[in-house]
Amino acid sequence: MVQRSKYKVTTRLVHGPQHSAKWDFSHHVVPPLSSSTTYRLDSAKRGARGFTEFGRLVRDVGEPPVYIYDRLDEPTRSILESELADVEGGEACVTFASGMAAISGALGSVLVQGDEVIAHPTLYGCTHSLFENWYPKLGLGVKRIALNDLQAVRAALTEKTRAIYFESPVNPTLELIDIGALRKLADEVNAKRKPERRLLLFIDNTFATPFGQRPLSLGADVVLHSLTKNLGGFGTEVGGAVIVPKSMLASLLLYRKDFGAILSSKAAWAILVYGLPTLALRLKRQQHTAKKVATWLEKQECVLRVVYPGLASFPQKELAAKQLIDFDGDLAPGSMIYFELDVERIEAEPFVDEIARSAYSVTLAVSLGHTKTLIELPSTMTHSSYGRPGGAAVRLSIGLESPSDIIEDLKSAMNAVAKTSPRTSAKRNGAAKPPKSAKP
Repeated sequence: MVQRSKYKVTTRLVHGPQHSAKWDFSHHVVPPLSSSTTYRLDSAKRGARGFTEFGRLVRDVGEPPVYIYDRLDEPTRSILESELADVEGGEACVTFASGMAAISGALGSVLVQGDEVIAHPTLYGCTHSLFENWYPKLGLGVKRIALNDLQAVRAALTEKTRAIYFESPVNPTLELIDIGALRKLADEVNAKRKPERRLLLFIDNTFATPFGQRPLSLGADVVLHSLTKNLGGFGTEVGGAVIVPKSMLASLLLYRKDFGAILSSKAAWAILVYGLPTLALRLKRQQHTAKKVATWLEKQECVLRVVYPGLASFPQKELAAKQLIDFDGDLAPGSMIYFELDVERIEAEPFVDEIARSAYSVTLAVSLGHTKTLIELPSTMTHSSYGRPGGAAVRLSIGLESPSDIIEDLKSAMNAVAKTSPRTSAKRNGAAKPPKSAKP
């Protein structure tokens, strides 16, 4: 058998497993789709063995596992989980019916009543809602601390603190969190704790994907993904994933079994066959386009600030060069752009309304990591749970379209809704453009 590990990750993503105990791959070029809710058992003893082994074995060689019922385990989803664990450099993976189910499951399988979570102030809106609306009812505390302020994080830690939770890049601002610095802090804390109460670092790696960042190698304990986004890639499947050490697998699988939020085998198959094999190809193209669009946006008078890790103006360039690295060792700035409009020149809502009305290459829609370029207003859409309407910030997820077409649609929308102001008139009369700040 060919030694798969000697091949680069991009090649392994295309070809998948050469052999798996979970399925006979001897004659399959494309992984097969399993679609059965329940499995025939040869004997009651074999059924009992399946329940005994559930959640305790991590293996992809030797004897196949005993399949009992889809909600416990099934071949297609299990093969996807093995591939996701491999690409992240982790020991095990558990997939869920959505990204939020993955987040809820990952934390829910660890936290007990009275525990505390320290979380970054800015998070995806539904994660924010989970922490603010539901955790207090469960007797779980959440402290919101800027995680790059290590002094503040250290001051907030107590014996009850069980997890530090964050995204990097942050949704939607693209701020980066220094994973290595948090790892050093967690190690200091854990040196004085029992192993079963160690402080864990949870990171949502959805924006970067394993193509652009492998948080486990940087010091994270648990990595989360919305499979709905870049890993799925085509906007057809909803799912989530949690990559964990083997020591956490049994508890997480048990939680998923009882919580019930399993990823369907059909969704797993689509991600395994279409999403992962094209991940590197899609992101390389999307990053190429994102750099062109972000560079153009920086030159526009109606744009106050553009945040994109591939720009020279990005305020965390050194951290990006350390964390956002693709499989070939190159900077991986991603496909997301965050920019703020000058409300004296153009308002955000009329701008995206014009995009919805007249643009072809840019679509007004939430979600991200799609083959199509998507634009939205975080303050009133994905992050509306923060209760801060009226913001001037725009989130842009770059797809596979021609960069010139995206730029032209953005330009047309800006021109159509631009306000007439003294500064606009000055621009038309040839006045110099005032310098912009690159502050985050």
